[in-house]
Amino acid sequence: MRLDELDYHLPAERIAQRPLDRRDASRLLLLERSSGAFSNRKFGELPDLLGGNELLVLNNARVIPARLFGRRAGVHSQPPSRSTRLEHLTGKVEIFLTRQLDPVTWEALVRPGRKMHVGERVLFGEGELEGEVLARGELGVRTMRFASRNELSIDQHFERLGHVPLPPYIDRADETADRERYQTVFAKRPGAIAAPTAGLHFSPEILEEIRARGVETCELTLNVGLGTFQPIHSETLEGHVMHSESYEIPAATAERIQAAHAKGRPIVAIGTTVVRALEDAAQRAADAGSPNLVLAGGAEAGLFIVPGFNFRVVEGLLTNFHLPRSTLLGLVCAFAGREPVLAAYAHAVEEGYRFYSYGDCMFIR
Repeated sequence: MRLDELDYHLPAERIAQRPLDRRDASRLLLLERSSGAFSNRKFGELPDLLGGNELLVLNNARVIPARLFGRRAGVHSQPPSRSTRLEHLTGKVEIFLTRQLDPVTWEALVRPGRKMHVGERVLFGEGELEGEVLARGELGVRTMRFASRNELSIDQHFERLGHVPLPPYIDRADETADRERYQTVFAKRPGAIAAPTAGLHFSPEILEEIRARGVETCELTLNVGLGTFQPIHSETLEGHVMHSESYEIPAATAERIQAAHAKGRPIVAIGTTVVRALEDAAQRAADAGSPNLVLAGGAEAGLFIVPGFNFRVVEGLLTNFHLPRSTLLGLVCAFAGREPVLAAYAHAVEEGYRFYSYGDCMFIR
């Protein structure tokens, strides 16, 4: 599929810059897979749009304050002179954590990256947290090792010194309110660098109402990483190299999915991250010759879902609106068809829907 086949026009004013006052006050565009018909709804109507026998799968990943601002402090093996130290104190550096490798080591994007060489250190705060560049990778990625210089843990320093990693299309600095609103109400496991945004619309009241109708919920964890946001540089969608993202499906979740599938109950993914985890786990199960629909446990989702993909698990999808020419829009088109999806997107633009992370959503059933 050519990238221009995943394009659409979006005026800048349609990009939501802030969340609504209430999580569940967003609009919802309902798209029927069977007919391609769509209609304007509200997210508060979601419980009524469900049949009552679905299994909703949520991503409980918690976003970490992944943006850190520090200053250069010289090469670790060579203590800087006084003049060099003064020079580095003005050398501001932005570190964007992208993937945790072990308790003290992360892959990160560094700005300005060209000046940061292996062995160079960065100090954060008043020097209570230190990072060292261990290796240089592709596309500007650096491997960095962190060390605490006081009684706080590295994670505690991240929470105290870090900033909410709002996407670049939100044209403002992060605010205190983002620490709560850029998390789902069911976020539990820290490690993601972006929110699973379809889940941002849920309030405790909506979840309670959904469950009261007989709808069952379960959770998995997929830590959103660079793979979700990496721009496509190839001429076709299929030519793109997708980065893997780590996920974990608890045994209880796998059992609920198996039971729902056996009874013919629809399995609804809350967000594209859930789709990727479930379908990757299903492919692994099939490759292993397992009788289970999905394999429980942790894995790396290297799956790239493009039009023509055979979905084994997901039968319904709640998702936000995605960027043109993106892998996420390609996934949604694979699920519901390119023409119906782009027609629904054009309608959403015309009707003034709010787009992207803090925007409105779409329910495909």
